[in-house]
Amino acid sequence: MKIHSQVIRANHHTHSIFSDGNSYPEEYIKRALELGFSMLGFSEHSPLPFENTFSFKIEKKEEYINLINSLRSKYLGQIELAIAMEFDYIPGMSEDFELIQKDFHLDYSIGSVHLVGKGDKENLWFIDGPLAEIYDAGLSAFFGGDIRKAVTAYYRQVNVMLETQGIEILGHMDKIKMHNRDRFFTEDEEWYKALVSETLDLIRQKGVIVEINTRGIYKKRSDTTYPGPVILKQISKMGIPVMINSDAHQPQELDGEFKTAWSIAREAGIKEVVSFENHRWKYHTI
Repeated sequence: MKIHSQVIRANHHTHSIFSDGNSYPEEYIKRALELGFSMLGFSEHSPLPFENTFSFKIEKKEEYINLINSLRSKYLGQIELAIAMEFDYIPGMSEDFELIQKDFHLDYSIGSVHLVGKGDKENLWFIDGPLAEIYDAGLSAFFGGDIRKAVTAYYRQVNVMLETQGIEILGHMDKIKMHNRDRFFTEDEEWYKALVSETLDLIRQKGVIVEINTRGIYKKRSDTTYPGPVILKQISKMGIPVMINSDAHQPQELDGEFKTAWSIAREAGIKEVVSFENHRWKYHTI
């Protein structure tokens, strides 16, 4: 059942110091209250079976859950807090999402692909981060510079995640474009449009929410959201639900470029967005 509202002040995609954010959860809550937020969801990067600087450390589980629950009590009646997770999907390496979902009693989960490949750490193409040089080096090392082959591998990995892992939200769907900046491919190429359409069909089939992620804009790594206007127009026509998230890694990023995202969404024909409130999905007219 759809419940409609005219106003939404929330962010469902937030990273604290428990993964690769720069502050403790309460600092984000204080900032969210300053912004008039009614809801804030913490979504640390899921644990991975190799050393890295960005994912949640499983030994911190009890500390983390106890902290969020204590903050829920402290700020009861002021803001709703959710425990979520952004799952990094790597075939043959990442743990089945369902196991962590149950273990952490998550309110919802975001599924994302940041590392393309499988099998072992040395076989992973890192498409995220601030350095285009790493993107370019991986494109050369793992795909012989064949951008079509590389982008296809990315979308295939997203599709396998959608097929095999239970997620409510797809994170930054077209993140593969971030370091591309029209150097290797453009969104109007037929092969690229075919890959996107295949993924969108699967998203609709699985009933997954697409995140409109603003981080690329305020970090000056993209001219538009993930996904951008071209894909959002398709999403609008297909009736796929969306939400707007900032993918914040610092408290001051919580509402980063939200106004821009609202404008982009409206221009694409999107009339409503989703948020998680009182343990259910609520629809807001924009």
